[in-house]
Amino acid sequence: MPSGQGPSRRPTGAGRGSATGRASTARSNRETVVAARSAGTPRSPNRPAAARRAAPGATAGTARRTAAPQPRRLTGRATVLVAVLIALALAYTYPIRVYLNQQSDIAEMESAQAAQRDTIKRLQDEAALWKDPNYIKTQARSRFFMVLPGEELLILLSDPDGAARDAGLPPPGATPPEPDPWYGTLWSSVEAANAESAG
Repeated sequence: MPSGQGPSRRPTGAGRGSATGRASTARSNRETVVAARSAGTPRSPNRPAAARRAAPGATAGTARRTAAPQPRRLTGRATVLVAVLIALALAYTYPIRVYLNQQSDIAEMESAQAAQRDTIKRLQDEAALWKDPNYIKTQARSRFFMVLPGEELLILLSDPDGAARDAGLPPPGATPPEPDPWYGTLWSSVEAANAESAG
């Protein structure tokens, strides 16, 4: 060598043996991985089931068909939601009933106020009539039978039963009494004759 150093020697002995051992170990590891792939063993347990089934070299007998899990009809969240809705309905029942009662009371009070307004208006109209002198005269004539000086009062009786009673007549529309039978009349005449003869 120009630099005066001899050629570098390759390691012999233990170093060569260790390199050979490492190479053989790596080769055996590669062969194990290749053999595992050819046998259908998945490289990672985290691979999806579809990828493991579709691995090359997998036999038809190792694939199994699994049914999808059926969803539960009533989950825990749905149960809690139903319970909350029922609790809210029960909580709002009393306020709604109170509200409806108040609305009915308000409607009754409004109707009573409307009736009172009508009564007040009627009384106001009647009070306005009493301010008219002619209306006062008419009321005095009809209620107290009062007349002005020089006028004659004529009262029409509209009680035919009372007029007939005052005249000694049966009231109109009443059935007349039945006459006494003939033997009653005969017997009363005989009694009258005996009384005259005895006297």
